[in-house]
Amino acid sequence: MNRKMTPMLESFVYHFGEMGSRWGFNRTVGQIYALLVLKEYPLCANEIAETLGISRGNVSMGLKELNSWQLVGTVHKPGDRKDYYHTKGSIWDMANKVFEERRKREIDPTMSLLRDSLMDSPGNKEEEYAQARIQEIHDLLENITKWTQSLQSLSPEQLNGLMKLGAGVSKVIDLKQKIGGKKAN
Repeated sequence: MNRKMTPMLESFVYHFGEMGSRWGFNRTVGQIYALLVLKEYPLCANEIAETLGISRGNVSMGLKELNSWQLVGTVHKPGDRKDYYHTKGSIWDMANKVFEERRKREIDPTMSLLRDSLMDSPGNKEEEYAQARIQEIHDLLENITKWTQSLQSLSPEQLNGLMKLGAGVSKVIDLKQKIGGKKAN
């Protein structure tokens, strides 16, 4: 990488590239996005390529992918013909977009397969058992999907509050179980 980044920024950009490959886009796309997240101002494709030490063509393809995910926007500077790129929305918006895209690519096809499997009549005891397990998986994924969709409708402030509350709720549940267990003895 170019020396324009400090070791801390470079470390983050590299790591984000690795994480991006786990989120459904390639390492370079993750690095481009991380660089844009960390910059206060929009960058042109040449600046991105130079900073990351990658080809201009690779940057163009990465920006197209990020644009298809609706994670980047384009701005123009007066008197300059180049496009400058910036991240769209907040970090919460990014997390929602990544989750939504992963849901479309991973969970939706799985749910479709599970529904199709449940519509078939079992041919024997083994298939009956398998279908019961498939129903459990379907119900779990459906509940998780409904829950996450309801979370996505909350504001960042509400989500922060809910997450802080979450730790307290688990303590209350643990306490209730301990108290309930003692009364039963």
